[in-house]
Amino acid sequence: MNPLAVVREAGRSLGANKLRTGLTMLGMVIGVAAVVLMLAVGTGAQNQVNRAVGSMGSNLLVILSGSTSAGTLRMGSGNAPTLTTGDAEAIAKLPAVQAVAPTFPGGAQLAYGVNNWGTQVLGVTPEYLSVRDWPVEAGDPISETDVRSSTRVALLGATVVEKLFDTEDPVGRTIRIRGQPFQVIGVLKRKGQSLDGRDQDDSVLVPITTAQGKLFGNRFPGTVRFMFVQAVSQAATVTAEHEITLLLRQRHRIQPDADDDFTVRNLTQAAEAASATARILSLMLGAIGSISLVVGGIGIMNIMLVSVTERTREIGIRMAIGARRRDVLLQFLLEALMICVVGGLAGIVLGVAGAFAVGKAMQIEVAFSASVMLVAFAVSAATGIFFGFWPARRAAGLRPVEALRYE
Repeated sequence: MNPLAVVREAGRSLGANKLRTGLTMLGMVIGVAAVVLMLAVGTGAQNQVNRAVGSMGSNLLVILSGSTSAGTLRMGSGNAPTLTTGDAEAIAKLPAVQAVAPTFPGGAQLAYGVNNWGTQVLGVTPEYLSVRDWPVEAGDPISETDVRSSTRVALLGATVVEKLFDTEDPVGRTIRIRGQPFQVIGVLKRKGQSLDGRDQDDSVLVPITTAQGKLFGNRFPGTVRFMFVQAVSQAATVTAEHEITLLLRQRHRIQPDADDDFTVRNLTQAAEAASATARILSLMLGAIGSISLVVGGIGIMNIMLVSVTERTREIGIRMAIGARRRDVLLQFLLEALMICVVGGLAGIVLGVAGAFAVGKAMQIEVAFSASVMLVAFAVSAATGIFFGFWPARRAAGLRPVEALRYE
């Protein structure tokens, strides 16, 4: 029997019992769809985490004022700032440190024309943009002259631009921050959400001296709330953390048995942990979807075994009139393969549609790749061959005389 005839015969046999074939195929459709959907959701989550990690900047540490020691209830970043601009200058001279960006944050109401928006205002130095890897999309960055002169200038995040200016070009315009006029000198490139889900583009940058002296005031002159520190390399972040701790304890005259009045956090390690968690989540979701695929394969094996039993006399007649064992083996194997291939294609379509629906309903990112589609299709075909082989072999192993006697 030529291969084309075997394919036609397999298709005819499947079409003879459409309901059984459809229900068997449904298991494979659900299995493949589950794999595609789970991997799309997992990959989307991993992409979001990777973007958030990348938006933080590279080789970063953050130093907060105050201790986070739970035993003494000194939680958070402390009420009285313990970090100073002098600390920042000293840290910048450490061998493992590339740059330091002291920061003075505060909340403020912004106004432009009839539009108002409440947001976070950060007093920063020129190093802030390089440390955070945050380029200016339009206009100019904050300069050393702006810091020395406490100039009322501002860099706007993309979200603030949308809320205050809509489609108007903000560069060169004057906005009011806490009622004070500030000239917009630039717009920051969109950065997206941080690891904690905060919109980083909903912020305004001003010179740190302007924030301290003119905007928020500073009861403790020369102090800052926190600093971003960039190490010379990723491998040097641990060394930089150790050097910073020793330096600040010495500068703050902290006794050997006393707690630190500052907190150093290695954001690189936190970013690596978040990325690893996202990868594990993606693998787990793929594994959960694969279980559905295996269940579908077992269903195919079960139905094919039932089909062999029901068609025992048919097999005996075909073998009696000249069909070879390999022809019978090939036909039943093709039947299982056709169920899986058609079910796999339908499952891919259903999985993609389901992933888009889930992403839209839950407001999460989903991501697809050609390799995932090809792997899902290949696995569905392999499932048909694997789970269809035993029933096909059993059919091919029947003796014609015994098969003809079967009732």
